[in-house]
Amino acid sequence: MSTRRRGKPIEEQVKGGLSKVPKVKRRGNPYFNRRTALPIILGLVLIVAVCRKLYQRIFQTPIIQDALEPFEPSPPVEIDPDIFQVVDIPGRGKGLIANRDIEPGELVIREKPLFKVPHSISTSPIALIAKLLREADASGRQAFLDLSYVNFPEDVDPEEHPDSVALAIFETNAVAAGDGVGIFPRMARLNHGCSSAFNVVYNWRDKEGVLVVHALKSIKKGEELLTTYFDTKRPRVERRAFLAEHYGFNCMCSVCSLPDAQSVASDKRLTQIKDYYGRFATWGERNITGIEAIDAVRSIWALEDEEGYRSERGRLAADAALVAASHSDSAATREWAKKSVEWYGYELGRDSLQVHEMKGVVASPKRHPAWGSRERLKVGGPGGSK
Repeated sequence: MSTRRRGKPIEEQVKGGLSKVPKVKRRGNPYFNRRTALPIILGLVLIVAVCRKLYQRIFQTPIIQDALEPFEPSPPVEIDPDIFQVVDIPGRGKGLIANRDIEPGELVIREKPLFKVPHSISTSPIALIAKLLREADASGRQAFLDLSYVNFPEDVDPEEHPDSVALAIFETNAVAAGDGVGIFPRMARLNHGCSSAFNVVYNWRDKEGVLVVHALKSIKKGEELLTTYFDTKRPRVERRAFLAEHYGFNCMCSVCSLPDAQSVASDKRLTQIKDYYGRFATWGERNITGIEAIDAVRSIWALEDEEGYRSERGRLAADAALVAASHSDSAATREWAKKSVEWYGYELGRDSLQVHEMKGVVASPKRHPAWGSRERLKVGGPGGSK
């Protein structure tokens, strides 16, 4: 059944690349006390946010907006209202099926939160969710109540405790949204896929106050739209255990359903990708050279090509551009920035702030704020040229 939902959106993962999901999403852990569950969720989101800030200070030097043309959000892109349909999927609950072919980078959902909960609350979680739900419009309230939930206490009657049901739905389906945690009934219909199986990604746009979902790769008519609920760069047995514990289902996506020999090969690639990300991050601690850092990025890229993993490449290329700029390698900075523009365009939208920033680096590599902060070195671009 589709009782899941992920949490870490593409710009909120903490690793040597994209920050992709605080997977505070879709919760419903049976070990949570019903009165403390929501504060724990909010605390996890806050911890992820703090870790992300620390990581940025150490490694991901942000682009300085003063050095670029001012960024103004583009007018909302018109979305095809019939781009997908909600259907019942045997063994998976409800899901989204493409009504036509969808191109990489195409916007498929743009959604304001039905309501948001701040990171810190001083009231009862059950009472707060019940209050926010009452204040929502009738159609939104019904869409919320139609969502699935997991790990509801067996000794509690749902019909007698509707407010507890509402909290369970929120815990199972909420995702990080800027300064809080939001509920997005339309996006919540997305089911999960691991590694190369997921084909759409979501991202919160703070300035616009909306969640956007873009196609990460080509999606054929009749295919299901799948996102990912957590960082799946881990072996199948670990992925399935995590999803069973937190979301109550045994994953049967195309990657988890591979024959054993192919699954072992996939697990090996995913583990290597994770290891290379760890190695790449040590450049920030000066444990490896800029050349070694870029070599790690190329290794990640090659393994991801083999695996069919397409996510987080915008951030990865942007980090490579940062390394190149730090070592005053103008040609490599521009090449990696171009890669970042391309892949951020798929994941976050061609009208996103990140694309705008990296276009500024393409135009003038020396305006990158990290320029010249390390020894001069030819680190090389995506093609391996030095």
